[in-house]
Amino acid sequence: MDVEGPHWMWLRALAIAEEAERLQRGFLRYLGPTEQAVSWEPPVDIHESDEGVVLLIALPGVAPEDIEIRLEDAALVVSASRLVSCPPHRGLIRRLEIPHGRFVRRIALTGPTRIAESRYRNGCLEIRLVPAAGGE
Repeated sequence: MDVEGPHWMWLRALAIAEEAERLQRGFLRYLGPTEQAVSWEPPVDIHESDEGVVLLIALPGVAPEDIEIRLEDAALVVSASRLVSCPPHRGLIRRLEIPHGRFVRRIALTGPTRIAESRYRNGCLEIRLVPAAGGE
C-alpha cells in the first residue's frame, strides 16, 4: 500500500533541492581576497498579489544607508556589506553563524518592472515591484 501517494519521490526530491539551496546560502563562501568578493546571499521571501510582487530580504545588522538596490538586465540586484559585530575587548569568538561580509542577491524578473517602493524595517528590506508602464 502506497502511504505517501503516487508523487512522494518527486515531492521528496523537491524538498531536498530546496534544503540544498538553503544550506548553500547559509554557508560563507570564500571567493577571493578582495574586499569586493561576495561571501553570502541573504534569504528572500517572494509574494505576488494584484498590487505587485513583494520581496522580503532578511538583512540583520545591515545599515539601511549601505544597501544598494538596482534593476539591471531583467533582474533586481540588492547589495551591501554586513560587518562582524565583536565586543570592543579582545576575546574568543565561540560561534559565528550570522553571515558577514559583502553580499549580492540577484533575483531574476520575468518582464519589464519598476520599483514601486522599498523600506527597511526590523532587519528586513521590503521591495514592491510593479510592471513598468510602456516597457520602461
